[in-house]
Amino acid sequence: MDNLDDRLIALLRRNGREAVANLAVALGVSRTTVRHHMTRLEKEGHILGYTVTLREDAMPHGIRALTMIAIEGHRADLVTARLYRLSAVQLIHATNGKWDLVAELKTETIEEIDEALTRMREIEGIAASETSILLATRHPSSVRV
Repeated sequence: MDNLDDRLIALLRRNGREAVANLAVALGVSRTTVRHHMTRLEKEGHILGYTVTLREDAMPHGIRALTMIAIEGHRADLVTARLYRLSAVQLIHATNGKWDLVAELKTETIEEIDEALTRMREIEGIAASETSILLATRHPSSVRV
């Protein structure tokens, strides 16, 4: 998979029904290029299918993690743009204190989290990072004292 594949998958994760024309505009390539990449990703087994998320399915599944990131110099915009190319990255938050950014990650497997973290380490401008895998979400209604 290449950089364009990563960016395409990130867009499809946000909206699997996005029109090819819109994907092409967002990626800065032709519709034919988008169709070619989608077909190849399907044939290679990277994309297994497209699905509908129903209200009852909207609870978080898979592996979720938070990565705190320290940035060298004034490279926050560059680092943010490169992070969003990773399909595991869902959202990025600017913050204060020891860490400059917090990236929310979501994948289906722990191996995919590991791959995303490996690719993050290759991004120029990241000085340090620390990742916490989210084990459980405790909603106010489920907490008993």
